Amino acid sequence: MSGVSLRAMTGADLPAVHRLEQVLFPEDAWSEELLRAELADQPRTRHYVVAEASGGDIVGYAGLAAAGGQADVQTIGVRDDQRGSGIGAALLTELLDEAARRNSESVFLEVRADNDGARRLYERFGFDEVGVRKRYYQPSDVDAIVMCRKLRARPPMGFNKESM
Repeated sequence: MSGVSLRAMTGADLPAVHRLEQVLFPEDAWSEELLRAELADQPRTRHYVVAEASGGDIVGYAGLAAAGGQADVQTIGVRDDQRGSGIGAALLTELLDEAARRNSESVFLEVRADNDGARRLYERFGFDEVGVRKRYYQPSDVDAIVMCRKLRARPPMGFNKESM
């Protein structure tokens, strides 16, 4: 990931992030309005970052939603010519670190069933497949694999002998 740094995404980044989103996910790209709405909830329940090359180009981005002890990876995108350089791993690490800072018990995500590279990355980071959402990605009718990684054990619920 030489020459690339991560920083918080700002509203000024939205045009570049949206252009990259359209290239990476042409069939189901998020609109710039949806990205703006996600950013509007930062930092309350959202955490969005960009990967910026030394020349100022945005070469990747990622977002997390976190509330109520659970976090969800909303999106991760890395420019095609930068794949394999560690940017995706750095973005995912940042999201997992933020989920931990927010005391999340687990992190969930959906990934296209046909995206083997992303699935391998998530498995390498300890995510397990927990379900399938049939025909989730439209209009291509591709299933979403739901994955989860536990961050910490759930605290005891209810009464136990120590608290009585």
